[in-house]
Amino acid sequence: MNTKPNTFLAIAAGALTVLALSGCAAPAADAEAEAEPVASAADAMQITDPWVKATDEGMSATFGVLENTSTEDLTVVSATSPSVTTVELHETVENEAGEMIMRPKAGGFTIPAGATFALEPGANHIMLMGLTEPILAGDELTFTLTFSDDSTLEFTAPAKDYAGANENYEGGDTEMDMGGEHE
Repeated sequence: MNTKPNTFLAIAAGALTVLALSGCAAPAADAEAEAEPVASAADAMQITDPWVKATDEGMSATFGVLENTSTEDLTVVSATSPSVTTVELHETVENEAGEMIMRPKAGGFTIPAGATFALEPGANHIMLMGLTEPILAGDELTFTLTFSDDSTLEFTAPAKDYAGANENYEGGDTEMDMGGEHE
């Protein structure tokens, strides 16, 4: 009786089993690598399509989409820009009279793990107050976001004309607006 063909089949079957099992193990290793915490919040955050509302005076705002590429929730706690004296993280909410008002966002903006967070007119945005000069369409403004772990992310946003985003500001000076007529 010849056992060489059976030995060959056994070796081939063993090799296929090892290949199949190693193929199954690779995704698990990748999943473990993806689940590791990020070095800093800024390393895991991106901003796409940032822009600033052009205005001659008053206040303005910055918009865009923040994307958290990590497996942890990340929080933006503040923002700065050399183009203005005051920058605040804002939300837009309805007050007791049914009017839409802007106000500082307590605790900052938390972006869930693996999710996006829109900064848009009439909603969450980065408020610019105390303009040092007019913001003209085509200007580019630089911003620095600071996260709860003290890491920072710098980005540049072009200014563009936009007729909206004229909400009232709830704060120390209720006569301030986003430049232009109140809606």
